[in-house]
Amino acid sequence: MSTYETMRHFADSWGMLAMLIFFAGCVAFMFVPGAKKRADEAAQIPFRED
Repeated sequence: MSTYETMRHFADSWGMLAMLIFFAGCVAFMFVPGAKKRADEAAQIPFRED
């Protein structure tokens, strides 16, 4: 097997699983208590005048 085929096989299996877990974690983070307040604070960062 060439290096390309090995890396492609890895990306097709474990890489996709890792991305799915990361995505699910990001979605689940939105439903943590207090997440709305933190998101609103982060959204206001560009408008602060320090």
